[in-house]
Amino acid sequence: MKCVILAGGYGTRITEESYLKPKPMIEIGAKPILWHIMKIYSVHKITDFVICCGYRGNVIKEYFSKFNSTLWNIQLVDTGEDTMTGGRLKRIQDHIDDTFCVTYGDGLSDIDINRLISFHKEKKSLATLTAVHPPERFGVLNLSGDYVTEFHEKHSGQSSWINGGFFVFEPEIFDYLQDDLTILEKTPLETLAKEKKLTAFKHNGFWYSMDTLRDKKHLENLWFSNNAPWKIW
Repeated sequence: MKCVILAGGYGTRITEESYLKPKPMIEIGAKPILWHIMKIYSVHKITDFVICCGYRGNVIKEYFSKFNSTLWNIQLVDTGEDTMTGGRLKRIQDHIDDTFCVTYGDGLSDIDINRLISFHKEKKSLATLTAVHPPERFGVLNLSGDYVTEFHEKHSGQSSWINGGFFVFEPEIFDYLQDDLTILEKTPLETLAKEKKLTAFKHNGFWYSMDTLRDKKHLENLWFSNNAPWKIW
């Protein structure tokens, strides 16, 4: 199974570092957060990666040109600097021919990817996202059982769920993606929710998104104190 990583955004909230490199290349413990994400998947025997490059994609290409690993098969695809999340996925359609994973290039978790995939297959869903409990800055999901019914912009308490990435999609997802301006989290996922084709895998463990310099420092503190929950390898 392939894993697609969305790694082309600007990282506008962490410009202290993203002015030099794309956010997925910002380091946690001397390794890009992108590397940490790939390690999470490889623990679960997913080692075939399609990385959607965009802003400063040359930094990612240079890193992997010097990267010595016989364990990972890595395809780097230029998906444009200004392309939205859904548009980036649309651009790699030719690389996909079966069920596949997708995640953001800035989120870490101790999620069991194999359980996520099994859940997706059991539900016979077209799309599955991982629902997590959020820090307060995130919008939230309304769930009915294992199905997503609505998206909301504001966090309403610790019992809320948000979209934490770590998706599993069937190739039919591409029918919901129009062009470079398509935002995955808007019309495509909202339409799938209305059609009851979007399920939520509820993860109660660790999840954290690196959006700001403060987030980076928090993750580095966990890493250097040997308390990084996402280090499951």
